Amino acid sequence: MKQFIRKTWVIAEFEIRKILHDPTEVLLRAVQPALWLLIFGQVMARTRMLPGKNYLDFMSPGILAQSVLFVSIFYGIAIIWERDLGLTHKFLATPTPRIALVLGKAISAGVRCVPLMIIIYILAAMLQVNIVWNLINIIGVIFLLLFGAILFSTFSLIIACLVKTRERFMGIGQIMTMPLFFASNAIYPISIMPEWLKVISHFNPLTYMIDGMRLLMIGTASDFSLLTDYMVLSVASILMVLIGGTLYKRVII
Repeated sequence: MKQFIRKTWVIAEFEIRKILHDPTEVLLRAVQPALWLLIFGQVMARTRMLPGKNYLDFMSPGILAQSVLFVSIFYGIAIIWERDLGLTHKFLATPTPRIALVLGKAISAGVRCVPLMIIIYILAAMLQVNIVWNLINIIGVIFLLLFGAILFSTFSLIIACLVKTRERFMGIGQIMTMPLFFASNAIYPISIMPEWLKVISHFNPLTYMIDGMRLLMIGTASDFSLLTDYMVLSVASILMVLIGGTLYKRVII
């Protein structure tokens, strides 16, 4: 077990170093959530979409989860790049378990999202969002972020192992992100969705990630319990890592 954890961390550290070599990537990725909060959020707040509630309060956790989704869902393209550069062959030639390879890369995707979380918290504070500034709550948000990043980045890796080309992956990535985002409770509550969309949202892991973040970040009542949110994300993440570890070798076939 210790060897597995050590090898997983080595892979994660290798990926994290890429961020340190190019910190501008974090700033560029922060542009989209900033626009959602500063423009879309401000406009929708004036429409009184949620009577008796501050729409920016409601929306901020959803935009954080959206940022995690968008960063993670395209993580699989790095696997295709590594294959083309010959790095995947080198990884597979080492005694490192494939599950450790996949989990290490997935954890690094979560670490990439932490700076975005900090930026979104700062923007939310500037916009006077009623953030719960409690260390336990913030740590809880980080764990939800990590589970979500592991889930979506590993799902992305699985798709990359199956399609194997950058062009096809980019097309599928675009198809995946929008339905996941709009079939969640990121920018509107489940209660106002049509019945068919409510059913889909309950099978959408992004819904549970946002639900937990909303409870921890702004303290509002959630549609599910926090335990349910963690259980769904953790079980789905474990399942994706196991499938990803099984399929990882297929990226070079």
